Amino acid sequence: MLVGAGALSSAVAPLLASASFFSLGAMFSPTAAASAPATSNMQTMALLSPAINLNPNPSVGGGGIAVVSGQALLPQDGPSGTAADIDNAPPEATSISVYTVHKGDTVQSIGKLFGVSANTVVWANNLTGPIHEGEQLIILPVSGVQYTVKSGDTLAGIAKKYKADATEIAQYNGVSDSTLAVGTSIIIPNGEAPLTAAQQAANAHATAIRRIAKGATEPYLGGSGPDLGTYYAWPVAGGVITQGLHGWNAVDIGAPSGTPIYAAADGTVIIARGGGGWNGGYGNYVVISHGNGTQTLYAHMSRVLVSAGEPVSQGQTIGKVGATGEATGPHLHFEVRGAVNPFAN
Repeated sequence: MLVGAGALSSAVAPLLASASFFSLGAMFSPTAAASAPATSNMQTMALLSPAINLNPNPSVGGGGIAVVSGQALLPQDGPSGTAADIDNAPPEATSISVYTVHKGDTVQSIGKLFGVSANTVVWANNLTGPIHEGEQLIILPVSGVQYTVKSGDTLAGIAKKYKADATEIAQYNGVSDSTLAVGTSIIIPNGEAPLTAAQQAANAHATAIRRIAKGATEPYLGGSGPDLGTYYAWPVAGGVITQGLHGWNAVDIGAPSGTPIYAAADGTVIIARGGGGWNGGYGNYVVISHGNGTQTLYAHMSRVLVSAGEPVSQGQTIGKVGATGEATGPHLHFEVRGAVNPFAN
């Protein structure tokens, strides 16, 4: 049945008279909203009241930004990884974290992400070269070094060795000379670790690589043995020497990516590393042991076509030319261990 406007007005008027309302100004006033409880109409339906967020640190940002440990911002997906990729995100400034390296990461960017120095990342992981995607790194909670207490150690002695402050070491780790237990791992805030022999060698190698990038040649690192004449066959289908004797008795033979690589002599494959790993700069590489006690190494392959333990014949295809590892373009890095490299200039 249709109801006229007059009848509707007379029916609604008593409801309007008995209901409790607040103005729009009061509704959007923080002071009024915080002090006024939610009210109900006569049908027991709660009137609108502003929601109060009880979380003092709500998620911020947008466009794929996440909060890590309530204090650090990290893209959901980017060159520094994601929140899920930090295996043990530090809840406090005393926790050691494990970080998985992502494409585009550098030691400096990872240190910045965690608020520590680049050297802290280097020292904690005994890094002697570049970091690579998929590698897991230990991240200390503060800039400094991690140290395992040895017999006879004192806080003053440790502080002197690592150019740190004994009081800071004691306070950070909650220890004293009397409680400094042998075998205990402590963190030395702002400590500086001396370079290991491997790290010194790596620095020298990095310097050499920078020189090569400016047009210099890689230095010769070593190699000796008899001249075996024509024992080794040319290991590439075509190709030209692009760098003479360098590295560990090696030459570089430039050729298009995918060019077949041949075993230089009969022997047995003792190492066959594929998968595109760094492998000390060799990338994908193969090592063949020969019957006369020498070895040949074939590096930077795009594909490895043999397996460890497999016998091979001279001229057999063992892989394809590539540029994996430390390579500026497709070529074969060919080493001879234990004899003269017959293709050296």
